[in-house]
Amino acid sequence: MSRLISCMLAMLLAASGPFSGGALAAEGGQTRGQRAPQFTLPDLDGRSVELSSLLGKGPVLLTFWATWCKPCLEELGELQKYIPSYQARGVTAVAISTDSEKSVAKVKPLARGKKYPFLVLLDTNSEVARRYYANPIPFTVIIDKAGSIVYKHLGYEKGDELEVQRTLDLLLQRP
Repeated sequence: MSRLISCMLAMLLAASGPFSGGALAAEGGQTRGQRAPQFTLPDLDGRSVELSSLLGKGPVLLTFWATWCKPCLEELGELQKYIPSYQARGVTAVAISTDSEKSVAKVKPLARGKKYPFLVLLDTNSEVARRYYANPIPFTVIIDKAGSIVYKHLGYEKGDELEVQRTLDLLLQRP
């Protein structure tokens, strides 16, 4: 039953477009236009990455996922297809794994085996996910170069990537 509710919520939230008040702005987490919560997380090689170091250059796309989440892996597969062209235009893409200490050992081989072209970070205690209200997953956030949240989306269905691309295109047109 909770899966049905999550799916219905994801469909409702998908109806809210970027830069609008939409359902996500009222769900209790950060609203669009608010500053993105700062964080520091390790990458696959154990190096610390701070969100602040990624801002200012262009939009930052965050996607929260886990190795056991089928829709997450589908979304990452789609992201893998189109994100290199956006990275060439200044977008930074970050896949934040919410795998726990028990399953985090699967993240590195999966990410490297699939040759993900984006930064993969580890949030094993889901602290950052909680700060972004990224539960359930997959959960996508786009942050503008000034550090404000401009897009949030819960869930993934084929075609959701088109709204992400539209949002990134709009941000890349800004001076």
